[in-house]
Amino acid sequence: MVLNTKAVRRAAVAATAASLLAITGCSSDSGSGSGDASAENTGGRGPISFAMGKNDTDKLTPVIASWNAAHPDEKVELKELPGEADDQRDKLVQSLQAGNSDYDVMALDVTWTAEFAANGWLQPLEGDLAIETSGLLPATVASATYRDKLYAAPQNTNAQLLYYRTDLMPTAPANWQALTDSCATATAKSVDCLVTQLKQYEGLTVNTTQAINSWGGSVVGPDGQTPEVESPQAKAGLQSLVDAYAKGQIAKRSTGFTEEETNLAFVGGESMYAYNWPYMYSNAEKDSSKVKGNVAVAPIVGPTGPGASTLGGYNNGINVNSKSKQTARDFVEFVQNPANQQSFADASFPPVLASVYDDAALIAKYPYLPALKAALENAVPRPVTPFYNAVTKAIQDNAYAAITGKMSVDQATADMSAAISAASK
Repeated sequence: MVLNTKAVRRAAVAATAASLLAITGCSSDSGSGSGDASAENTGGRGPISFAMGKNDTDKLTPVIASWNAAHPDEKVELKELPGEADDQRDKLVQSLQAGNSDYDVMALDVTWTAEFAANGWLQPLEGDLAIETSGLLPATVASATYRDKLYAAPQNTNAQLLYYRTDLMPTAPANWQALTDSCATATAKSVDCLVTQLKQYEGLTVNTTQAINSWGGSVVGPDGQTPEVESPQAKAGLQSLVDAYAKGQIAKRSTGFTEEETNLAFVGGESMYAYNWPYMYSNAEKDSSKVKGNVAVAPIVGPTGPGASTLGGYNNGINVNSKSKQTARDFVEFVQNPANQQSFADASFPPVLASVYDDAALIAKYPYLPALKAALENAVPRPVTPFYNAVTKAIQDNAYAAITGKMSVDQATADMSAAISAASK
């Protein structure tokens, strides 16, 4: 994945991550989980392996090369995981459940961090393995924190932005009402108003949680298992999507859209607004784009101002069974240094180091950076829970049914709540 002000949202995110109880794969008492014995061993130096999904390893290849040049006795070996997120997770889980040390450092989707920590698979980054986090964007630290301990080092992040065509709308809408009211302009120009990802997949979870959090609600409580989707605020967030879709303010075809269909529609000049990730900005400014020179970005919007974008990205976790944890610790911190984080910005791989977003030279190259920083400062992780797979399915199934008119928001949130409760038992 929280309330409407920035400060309260940050506090809520931190509280969620800090107080989440260990449910899956660990004891019901105050112990940390099945990996406690190995977790006590925090020493060891030597060559290590780094596992990451192959779709994004090109961003880390130069970082690894730089590290290896400076550390010939502690080289990092890249181990590519499958391209699909579910296949990546399955491969990691299979190794970790067996107690193997095949992967010393693992690039984890932010939604996996709580689950892996709850199972005792990650080495807490504390004591002589602690890393400095004061320069990182707070929401990224919250996404890597479990039961008041940092279990991973934020590597890169992401947040959705509101894209708008300046030839049709010179300034960004101030709030959701202003956005939906302005759809008359899109209709007059025979283009869609807003396109986004409402297909029944993870993108729908992103859009649904964005709406719920932006309206001051949340999916689960601070313990990571108690559903809160039946609160008035959560219902209002989902209702905003349902109403806008019914009125055609969100394009009807969005129920078949992933990020790429959204990208093609907006870059092709077929919509006035779009919610999408930062990568789309460079596409919109290519010579082949039909909106080149007429594109600007802003944080997504909520009922009274900027909304709460759903956080994306990777956290680097250290395998509790690693024999070279000191080297692993130094490497994950190395990934966060300014030079490496700036290289991520150049690769449209949003950095976690806050200062990068204020670099004048980078802003000149990537004008979306200030808006992205604002979005990230207000962003909320997806539900921080060891049962994420079940929770996201509950969100997708029921949000889709509500948006497409198959059930009311009250019924959808009731069914979502029941499914989340069942998952935690």
